[in-house]
Amino acid sequence: MKKSAMKIADMYAQPGYLIRRAHQTATAVFSGATKDLDLTAVQFSALLAVKDNPDIDATRVSEMISFDRTTIGHVLERLEGKGWITRKSGVEDKRTKHIRITPTGKAIVQKVSDRVGNIGEDILRPFSANERALLIKLLKKFPEDRSLSIAPPKSRSKAKSKTD
Repeated sequence: MKKSAMKIADMYAQPGYLIRRAHQTATAVFSGATKDLDLTAVQFSALLAVKDNPDIDATRVSEMISFDRTTIGHVLERLEGKGWITRKSGVEDKRTKHIRITPTGKAIVQKVSDRVGNIGEDILRPFSANERALLIKLLKKFPEDRSLSIAPPKSRSKAKSKTD
């Protein structure tokens, strides 16, 4: 017997939809709390990676914050344009840029760090203390499960054999 087509009400119970809505909420709360700084959550994550790892390169930043390499390049350009990081060519490999946070970038990290508790509280406001702890515990399972990796699957060789 054929299942009936989904209805809009069915979508509201789908995990992907609910996770997207949660992400929208978290993004909106972060943006509201940092509006005066002109800073996105991804930019802040990148700043933290650079602050904690002087002379890191863009590939390592993208790996540390689980963001695609192409987009991180644009994020780093914006951070450099704001004067929050510097990028210098490597000595051994001129193609690799070593990234450092500037004193202005450190000041931005401190300002946001002072607000992070409030940001987290605002995001988790609908939940009780026990629900908050459980939600954080459950969300941490996503990066632990490598089968759900956000990285695209490795493509097979373009030259296919006749048995493919």
